[in-house]
Amino acid sequence: MARSIIMHITYCEQGQALADICRKAVDWGFDGVEFRRKRIGVAETSEAYLDELEKGVRASGLKQVLFGYPGPVLTKEDPAEREREVKEAISFYRHVHGRFGVRTVNLLTGGLNNPDERVSYFEYTKHGSSIATESQWQWQVKGCQALADGLKDLPIRFAFETHMVYLHDTIDAVKKLVRLIDRPSIGMNLDYGNIVDFAEHPSLEDALESARGMLYYIHLKNSAAVRGAPGRVATGLGDGEINNRQLLRTLKAMGYEGPICIEGPRAGDREWYAQQDIAYLKGVMRDLGM
Repeated sequence: MARSIIMHITYCEQGQALADICRKAVDWGFDGVEFRRKRIGVAETSEAYLDELEKGVRASGLKQVLFGYPGPVLTKEDPAEREREVKEAISFYRHVHGRFGVRTVNLLTGGLNNPDERVSYFEYTKHGSSIATESQWQWQVKGCQALADGLKDLPIRFAFETHMVYLHDTIDAVKKLVRLIDRPSIGMNLDYGNIVDFAEHPSLEDALESARGMLYYIHLKNSAAVRGAPGRVATGLGDGEINNRQLLRTLKAMGYEGPICIEGPRAGDREWYAQQDIAYLKGVMRDLGM
């Protein structure tokens, strides 16, 4: 899976059929796609979803299939519910490894919102790891240990995405989880595009250095701050304030050889954005000898 380029499904969630997504991803030059474990807003069984996906993969020649959101929800208070979530996840990932050869999973383990409804979703430091109780940390640790142990005979690696309003929202939170879980199949998906949404965040160089040794996956996107206004505006991969060229240069120096996924979380013609973004990424990788 050396430096394979993955398209995040966000580029093709505007009503495209799975077969068309697979075909377009291949035509645009992607090695694989990060799909969702369940499609949003589609009433279907898991088996029907995977049957349709398999047809698309076979017809298109798509090389890699990855899965992301949703993972096992480990924020539920009922221990029986958490156990059920883990068992279903083990069954799913075992099945898709056998069916598609899945080796990388973008791990998201359930949102952790502030119970005070007056707190805005966008006040990221008032959700996730900032408000987690010791019990909630333990739920995550035990659930992920069970997940890893249930699949230890397979070469699947799980990467906690640094994602707002999850317990694994910051680099420090992910590092703590990885250390406590203590399973070789559990690591980090560094999404620096999410990290910069926090008012206080590490530099790109410090973030990558902090992730060293546990970096199993990378999400790339970009954004820019709006002068005099809160929040950020999503941009093309080469158009925002994140220097993705420097990010890739550092990854190369670190010896990172895992998959690189680009993401298109902005409105408009996302299919065109996918073509623009992969052209930028391949151009930079070519410049850097990757």
